[in-house]
Amino acid sequence: MYAERASRLAGAVVWTNTPAGPRPGRVLPDGCMDLLWQDGRLLVAGPDTRAHLTEASPAPWAGVRFPPGTAPALLGVPAVELRDRRVDLTDLWPAARARRLAALVNAAGDPAEGLERAALSRAAETAPPDPLLGRIAAALDAGRPVAATADELGIGARLLHRRSVAAFGYGPKTLARVLRLQRALALARAGTPLAETAARTGFADQAHLTRDVRELTGVTPGELLG
Repeated sequence: MYAERASRLAGAVVWTNTPAGPRPGRVLPDGCMDLLWQDGRLLVAGPDTRAHLTEASPAPWAGVRFPPGTAPALLGVPAVELRDRRVDLTDLWPAARARRLAALVNAAGDPAEGLERAALSRAAETAPPDPLLGRIAAALDAGRPVAATADELGIGARLLHRRSVAAFGYGPKTLARVLRLQRALALARAGTPLAETAARTGFADQAHLTRDVRELTGVTPGELLG
């Protein structure tokens, strides 16, 4: 069973998941990065360009999902280095430092609460995210073209690409595609017909939506929504 709630860390989400059966899970691209807990270990999930299939395991998970572009400053590593990866926190931080954080999380009665406290503590120690990154993500999530986004923010296309790769893990075109997928799925899950969903989220037609969903998630919209 999956559950989530808004975090006390602005824009973040705290979630828990206990798989209900033996089948692998499917984590869809969303432009975010997560700090994860499972069985006493801390891991980091990088930004995905395609669906990530989780192992068929009944072990519970907990996580803090950071808004697009915000995790690299907290973790001290460019997002592109973690693209399509799940890595142990000890691979990113000195082992002693990572173990201390894991001990704090494991000492909490609720791992999700412990993760949230750890994220809040880390955020208090680091400079706030560059507001430009939030403006980039918001413009692309609103369906603004990449070139128009660069012009409106007063930065060149090359700088936009460099900043996006470091902060989001991929260029602005890929980020826009991932965010469009999430907008489309939100509409479709709310009962909007696929043809209307495609038109409202910037796809050429329903066939274009179907192709994009299959490429990004590995399954058709019908399979995904079913």
